[in-house]
Amino acid sequence: NSEMKIYYQKRVEKGKSKMSTLNIIRNKLIARIFAVTQRQTPYVDTLRFVA
Repeated sequence: NSEMKIYYQKRVEKGKSKMSTLNIIRNKLIARIFAVTQRQTPYVDTLRFVA
């Protein structure tokens, strides 16, 4: 996912721990998966609509 890759690169450039950043990304993915399964709707990549 390009959004997560950008987020990872920005945090690492700021000097944050790589493992901490990976844990944050993991939690974001889990939250998205949980929301999709609860709502029973497909995931919509909102990053495409911003540009």
